[in-house]
Amino acid sequence: MTEPIKSYDFKEGMPFEFEIVSISALFKQSRQELTAPHRTAFYHIVWFQTGTPTHIVDFNPVPIQPNTLLFLNKDTVQLFDSRGGFEAKAILFTDNFFCRSEADIRYLRSTILFNDLLGISYLQLDEASPVLSSLFSLMERELQASDEVYQPDILKNYLHNFLLLAERERRRQNFIEIRKGADLEYTVLFKELVEARYKQVKQVSSYAASLSVSEKRLNQATSKVLGKSPKAIINDRVMLEAKRLLSHTSESIKEIGYELGFQEPTNFIKYFRKHNGNTPVEFREQFTT
Repeated sequence: MTEPIKSYDFKEGMPFEFEIVSISALFKQSRQELTAPHRTAFYHIVWFQTGTPTHIVDFNPVPIQPNTLLFLNKDTVQLFDSRGGFEAKAILFTDNFFCRSEADIRYLRSTILFNDLLGISYLQLDEASPVLSSLFSLMERELQASDEVYQPDILKNYLHNFLLLAERERRRQNFIEIRKGADLEYTVLFKELVEARYKQVKQVSSYAASLSVSEKRLNQATSKVLGKSPKAIINDRVMLEAKRLLSHTSESIKEIGYELGFQEPTNFIKYFRKHNGNTPVEFREQFTT
């Protein structure tokens, strides 16, 4: 049986919560940790410069080509390809570093780079490569300057420009645009609430009340944007976490059910079977096999 999913906070002792790391060097030092399922309390922008690894993001394999930028939201469960054979660097940062205003908070919550409602956000660098590479180098160079005045502000501005340019390029590369409007806003806010409360709250009515909309209006919004009902979105989030815990931890079925808000193990087993077609034990056995 696998170990519990490792969770990592930002490195302590840093003057601010922004860092650029060599994944290639970390791979040599901490291969076991990187190739095991793990999640972090900070954002990742991984630049795979060479190699063709497969990166796993919440059970989804992402085929990587040379010069790929991969954007991962905080708390996403990921693991690097154990075969290695790639060169990569990563920009790591937190909300505390980036969010200096309400506008910054809104941007991180809405950018398609970290909140693509339809998939995992990555892009191939081609024409945009020189500009993004230049900004990446500027951030690396700024980090090497010790105790410089305005360093966090300069880095934050470089990062924001990097994200804006990357988002513009992402929209050019087969991105499915969702029309902006009330439906999208309700859907985004609903998904944020689900992320925060899905373990304790599974009733659509509670989320609709928090958003000050009717259940019918919320259903119209999510169905139009994602093709799913609010109830289906809640179930998807509960099932994702259930599968994470069954696959990547040694917790008992009872412990997992309780963690997900089911007071009785039988209720969790029935719920899981209804939405996955097999029992938690059967799923765990299939995964480990």
